[in-house]
Amino acid sequence: MSGYIYLAVAIVLEVFSTSMMKYSAGFTKLYPSIAFAVGMSASFYIVAQAMTTIPLNITYTIWAGMGTVLTALVAVFIWKEPINAYSGLGIAFIVIGVVLLNLKGPAH
Repeated sequence: MSGYIYLAVAIVLEVFSTSMMKYSAGFTKLYPSIAFAVGMSASFYIVAQAMTTIPLNITYTIWAGMGTVLTALVAVFIWKEPINAYSGLGIAFIVIGVVLLNLKGPAH
């Protein structure tokens, strides 16, 4: 399996797991708590598999950045949490940062 497919699966699992953490109500609900633990463990395992073919800096930048952006969007659209212009700008900066860190520079 391609490293980028592993990475995409790891991101989806991270976003799912973070939602389960919210749904667990401070780990007071059993099944969402278990879903969080299993999902996050799987996400870490799969992101480690992605790192066997993608450099650490690229893997982690995409995983952390896109996980943050997608989790923020889930918070707004699923959990109905408020967002303001500053939050939107912060999300945009994260996306820009991920893109910039992944641009290929000139060969040395």
